[in-house]
Amino acid sequence: MERSSENSEAADPAAGVRVLLVADPGLPTRRAESIQEDLQQLLNEVYSPPIELEVRTAMLRLRADGSLDLSQALDQARSIGEPDAVLLLTEIPRVQDGRPLIAEIFPEHNIAVVSCPTLGVLTSRRRILDTLMACTVRMKSTREERDSSRYERRWAHWQEVTGAEEHQLMLGSRGIGGARTVAGMVTGNEPLRTAPKLSKALAAASATGAFGIFYSSIWSMSMHLSPLRLLGIGALAMVAITAWLILGNRLWDSPKRAGLSRVVLLYNLSTVLTLLTVVALLYMALVAAIFIGAVIVIDPEYLASVLEQEPTVARYLDIAWLSAAMGVVAGALGSSFDDDTDLRQITHGQRERQRQYTEEESGE
Repeated sequence: MERSSENSEAADPAAGVRVLLVADPGLPTRRAESIQEDLQQLLNEVYSPPIELEVRTAMLRLRADGSLDLSQALDQARSIGEPDAVLLLTEIPRVQDGRPLIAEIFPEHNIAVVSCPTLGVLTSRRRILDTLMACTVRMKSTREERDSSRYERRWAHWQEVTGAEEHQLMLGSRGIGGARTVAGMVTGNEPLRTAPKLSKALAAASATGAFGIFYSSIWSMSMHLSPLRLLGIGALAMVAITAWLILGNRLWDSPKRAGLSRVVLLYNLSTVLTLLTVVALLYMALVAAIFIGAVIVIDPEYLASVLEQEPTVARYLDIAWLSAAMGVVAGALGSSFDDDTDLRQITHGQRERQRQYTEEESGE
C-alpha cells in the first residue's frame, strides 16, 4: 500500500511544490512579504500538498555587460535543496525590443525574474500575484491544464525565445506598458521618503515666503493676478526648482551604450517625475503653512483697507500661493539636498545598484 501511494505521488506532476521567492531590498521585499499569505493560498489551490513557500531578501546583480547574474539566486536555491521554482522580484526596469519586459523564465534553472516597475501602480498587488503564479505554473506542472492560462492578462503576452539558451518572456505593450513602467519606477523611488531630503530647501523657501505675509505689495499683486496666471507662476516655480535640483546634483543620466538608451530614458523620466511629485507636495505644504500664518497675522479689516475689497478666504489663499512661489524661487534655488549620496540612492536606486556591481567587478 505504501509503495502504491508513493507511485501515485510520483505520477502526479502537481504533487508537492517548493517555491523560493527572493526580493530586492526595500519596496520589493515589503511587497513580497505583504503577498506571502495570498501567494501561499494560490499555490494551495493549484498544487497538491506538501507545499512550501519561502521568502528571502537578496539583491539581484547585473554583470558589466548588463546581463543578469543568476549565480546568487542559484546559491540561494541550493541552500534549500533545489526548489521547483525560484521567483526573483526586482525593481530593475527591463526592456526587450522596446517593450517592457515584465517577466523572464529560465527553464534550465527553474528561475523566473519579475520586474516590479513594469507592473505599474494601480492594482500592482494583484498583478504581482498573477505574474508570479503565471511563472510558477510554467515551471511546475499543475493538476489541471486550464491553470496554465488562468493568470494570463490582456496587458501582457508570452513569447518563446529559442537558441542556445531557451527561455520565455512576458512582454507589455510599448505605449501603455512604457507609461506603466515609469509610474512603477516613480513608486519605487518612494517620493514621500525623498521629501525629508528637501528639509534644507523647504526651510529656505519658508523663510523667504513668510515675507509675503508682511508686505502689502505682495497682497496687491496677488489680487490683480488672474487664477490662471497664479497657477502658471506656481507651476513655473516648481519646474524651476526641479530642474535646478536635477542639474545641480547631476541626476540626469546619459547612456554609455546605445543598447541602454531606452532604459536610461526610463531612469530620467522617473527621476523628473519623482522630484516633481516631491516638490509639488512640499509646495502645497508651504502654501498651507503661509495661508495659516496669513490668517493669524493679517487682520481682515486691515487687509480690506489695503486691497479695498472684502477679505475673503480666496484673498488669503492668493497671498499664500504667490508667497510660496516667491519663496521657492528666491530661497530653495540656492539650497541643495542634505545628503547627495542618499539622494542618488533614492531617485536612481536601480541604476546605482547596477553601477556599484560593475565597479566592484572592474576593481577585481
